[in-house]
Amino acid sequence: MGFSSELCSPQGHGVLQQMQEAELRLLEGMRKWMAQRVKSDREYAGLLHHMSLQDSGGQSRAISPDSPISQTHSQDIEKLKSQYRALARDSAQAKRKYQEASKDKDRDKAKDKYVRSLWKLFAHHNRYVLGVRAAQLHHQHHHQLLLPGLLRSLQDLHEEMACILKEILQEYLEISSLVQDEVVAIHREMAAAAARIQPEAEYQGFLRQYGSAPDVPPCVTFDESLLEEGEPLEPGELQLNELTVESVQHTLTSVTDELAVATEMVFRRQEMVTQLQQELRKEEENTHPRGRVQLLGKRQVLQEALQGLQVALCGQAKLQAQQELLQTKLEQLGPGEPPPVLLLQDDRHSTSSSEQEREGGRTPTLEILKSHISGIFRPKFSLPPPLQLVPEVQKPLHEQLWYHGAIPRAEVAELLVHSGDFLVRESQGKQEYVLSVLWDGLPRHFIIQSLDNLYRLEGEGFPSIPLLIDHLLSTQQPLTKKSGVVLHRAVPKDKWVLNHEDLVLGEQIGRGNFGEVFSGRLRADNTLVAVKSCRETLPPDLKAKFLQEARILKQYSHPNIVRLIGVCTQKQPIYIVMELVQGGDFLTFLRTEGARLRVKTLLQMVGDAAAGMEYLESKCCIHRDLAARNCLVTEKNVLKISDFGMSREEADGVYAASGGLRQVPVKWTAPEALNYGRYSSESDVWSFGILLWETFSLGASPYPNLSNQQTREFVEKGGRLPCPELCPDAVFRLMEQCWVYEPGQRPSFSTIYQELQSIRKRHR
Repeated sequence: MGFSSELCSPQGHGVLQQMQEAELRLLEGMRKWMAQRVKSDREYAGLLHHMSLQDSGGQSRAISPDSPISQTHSQDIEKLKSQYRALARDSAQAKRKYQEASKDKDRDKAKDKYVRSLWKLFAHHNRYVLGVRAAQLHHQHHHQLLLPGLLRSLQDLHEEMACILKEILQEYLEISSLVQDEVVAIHREMAAAAARIQPEAEYQGFLRQYGSAPDVPPCVTFDESLLEEGEPLEPGELQLNELTVESVQHTLTSVTDELAVATEMVFRRQEMVTQLQQELRKEEENTHPRGRVQLLGKRQVLQEALQGLQVALCGQAKLQAQQELLQTKLEQLGPGEPPPVLLLQDDRHSTSSSEQEREGGRTPTLEILKSHISGIFRPKFSLPPPLQLVPEVQKPLHEQLWYHGAIPRAEVAELLVHSGDFLVRESQGKQEYVLSVLWDGLPRHFIIQSLDNLYRLEGEGFPSIPLLIDHLLSTQQPLTKKSGVVLHRAVPKDKWVLNHEDLVLGEQIGRGNFGEVFSGRLRADNTLVAVKSCRETLPPDLKAKFLQEARILKQYSHPNIVRLIGVCTQKQPIYIVMELVQGGDFLTFLRTEGARLRVKTLLQMVGDAAAGMEYLESKCCIHRDLAARNCLVTEKNVLKISDFGMSREEADGVYAASGGLRQVPVKWTAPEALNYGRYSSESDVWSFGILLWETFSLGASPYPNLSNQQTREFVEKGGRLPCPELCPDAVFRLMEQCWVYEPGQRPSFSTIYQELQSIRKRHR
């Protein structure tokens, strides 16, 4: 009989709360009584028998038997269910449209949409199955191990407190002085009452009165109502077919990695519990029998460590169960090909040979999707049929080398060098095309008129812009009689320019100042990318600022600088395409993973940042927004400098900003930049010092209790951030050098990098 078996119910939690408050009132009464007794002895007054216990008047509060983690799991499952229903409806709708489509073009489009909806539905079905399994194991651990363990810990604590109270009373009785017979009699009664206290049996009556059967809520199960509409899927079974095989393999890899981390966490917590138990036993042997109160804090730490171990074991068990589900499913598949999607397989067999002839070498929609969303497929050795070559003038506008898309008007002047140089672009303000030509040293811009599906400047119209440009080039006819401008040389678009069709966009993974950020793949080679989009509603000057980051990154290649893949400016919305760094931003990484990172790992990561900044310094590039939030972490913990939206390149290494502090990160910015708008590599060094502080404080916010204005005043008066707890002394000294008020006295990034390398080698 004990708390863990008799009080696992909401009613039990309520009476436990009442009992704890009653015992606290008793202890408070004992404290006040003893204080009054001391006062009475000092004043030689016989007031002992007039003492009365005083009620602190605490109120009982109900405690939910479900932990916040359990409630979070419940919310996650409900969210997965609602998303499942939405995807099932979308899939059913796409299927109906596909079945109703009659024309070949409409049918291909509907089929492509249907296949995509199937992939999303199957992937979410697998996530839901894994989520349900994790929730079931969490429910089991919570109600069979975590909650009973917590109640056992509470009972041990109460019994320990009863034992300590008994020892306190007995010691107090030994040192009390008695002067009256009446008091002696009371003293003897008190001694007898204290001797009768038996901590191990103290709560038996309480349990007999309030004990009840455990109230365990029903465990979560797969909601089969989700399968009423949509595809015929098995409840609780992972879906493994040609659409999901790659995502299942990737999920297994991810779960295996997480399981390794969880296993390491369990090992460390087991070591901590063992160490605490050994220390407690040793101290119990060396402590006076009545010194138990001195060990109360250590016992509490041990109980908290045991609870932490149970939580870690629960997380490990959930990941093991998910890994087992995924491994079993893949082992059933074996080395063979994944099974096809039945409905699509039937559709393939029903395709007529005449349709195949009309489609020629067109790749089936399903194969296109597989190449977009999968990583590695077996190479196909059959040669494709020869393609019919299309004359250059008949290619679409976006494939023309001289078509630059929606580039800013200000950038055009940089591209046009010689008289007669020209390019075609899309106007950023309106949905129209502009022919830009350099003539007599000035860029001239001609709007291409479109009427009745014909394009013209003056005179004859043509069915496409490439035909119009070809005519103007071959005839050397002036664009307009008034201007006399003649086209001579086409300016080819940048090698970095990509077509929007070259990308397959995935889910939204973030949001920036100019628009959303998506994951994606390049169609050509399945390269994973991050795609920054620019909102179409932004004014032209902000769109130009958006492309500033791409112009900076085009020139750089360094392992600690995020790599530019290309830009999509052929039409709206404009995209900047960069390598996808899957570990996420450094600030979130520090806050979530920091507790398990060694100091040496942190030194290596800030060393990566210093290496990247040393490279930028050598290129006369000023970042202006260096912070943990603007660094990215790879899956191998390599740090890369990112977010060059505020960066500038200056030949003398100094940039003078204007326009106020509306978007300046004040707490990361050097005083001279805040006061005079003077940015340099030295001001980046100041920001790097704040980055060091963020790193060794594991993602804390600098100057947490100060506003931006208060921070400026604090720094101007000589105030600086304190040394973080985990920070080596040598690193803090380096921080202080970065925060020297005079820019010229701060170290260069080359010096910082060398110093960090030296500190890392010395650190064990």
